[in-house]
Amino acid sequence: MAVTDILLPADAAGALPVVRKITPDDLKDALRKGLDDFWAMPTHILFLGLIYPVVGLIIGRAAFGYDVVPLLYPLAAGFALLGPIGGIGLYELSRRREAGMDTSWKHGLDVFHSPSLPGIAAVGLLLLVLFGLWIGVAEALYVTAFGYGEPPSLSAFFNDMFGTPQGHWLIVVGNAAGFLFALLALMISVVSFPLLLDRNVGPAVAILTSVRAVIENPVTMALWGLIVAALLAVGFATFFIGLAIVVPVLGHATWHLYRRVVAPIDAPHPLYNPVRKGIRFGADFPANLFSSYRADKPKP
Repeated sequence: MAVTDILLPADAAGALPVVRKITPDDLKDALRKGLDDFWAMPTHILFLGLIYPVVGLIIGRAAFGYDVVPLLYPLAAGFALLGPIGGIGLYELSRRREAGMDTSWKHGLDVFHSPSLPGIAAVGLLLLVLFGLWIGVAEALYVTAFGYGEPPSLSAFFNDMFGTPQGHWLIVVGNAAGFLFALLALMISVVSFPLLLDRNVGPAVAILTSVRAVIENPVTMALWGLIVAALLAVGFATFFIGLAIVVPVLGHATWHLYRRVVAPIDAPHPLYNPVRKGIRFGADFPANLFSSYRADKPKP
C-alpha cells in the first residue's frame, strides 16, 4: 500500500525559494520548538546526538596521540563546520513530527532515499573541504608564530600562547581567520540542508538560498551564529558530554529556523512508494541472491 511521504517534494522548475525577513523572536521560537522536539523524541535524539561526543573524544585523543596539541583548539572550533552534515537526520525527524508522521529513530536515515541525496552529498563535501582548509590555515599560522617544533608539554603550550607576543598574535589572527571560516560555513549551510531535504532542488539553489537568507537577515543570522557558538562552547566545556544535548537541540532548531526563513510552497507532495521485495527462502540459495528472483513467481 502506498504511503504519503515528504521525501519526494515537487517544486516548479526554475522557481527560487522565497526568503523572508526574520527577527530575534524567530530565533527564540526556533530554539523553543527545537527543545520541544528534543523532549518529544529523547530516545532517538540521544541515539543520534551521542555520535558527536564520541567523535569529539576521538578527535581529542587522536590529537594528543599524534602530538598535535596546537591543533586541538582549531579541531574543536572546526567541529562546528561539520555540524550541519550530522544534523541531517535530526532535520528529518523534526520534519516528520511536524507532519504528524512516525518519528522512529530509523527515519533519521531516510535521507538515503531522498532524490536530493547527490545534492546533500555535494554540499557536505564542500563543508568537508572547508574544514580541511581551516585546519591547514590554523597549522600554517602556528608554524608562522612558533616554527615547526612541538611544545614539550601542555603547560609549555599554554605558556607560549598566553605569555608571549607570538601567542597573543596567534590568538588574534587565528580567531579572526576562524571567524571568516565560520561565516562562510554559516552562509553555505544555514538552510541548505533542510531545503534539500524538503524540496527537490539542486545544491546550487540550496546554497544560493542559504546565502540570500544571511544577506537578507544579517543581524539576526549573526545572532544565530553566536548562539550556536556559545552553546557548542558549553558542550565542549563539559568534555563533549554536553554535546549530546546541545547538538540535537540545535539540529531541531535549525529545521524550525528554516521554516521561518524560507516561505513554504503550495505544491502537494507526491506519494512515496517503497519497493516491496518478494519473500526469499534459504532453501532457494543461491538463486535468491539475484534481483530477478521472486519467491512469488511461478517456478519452472
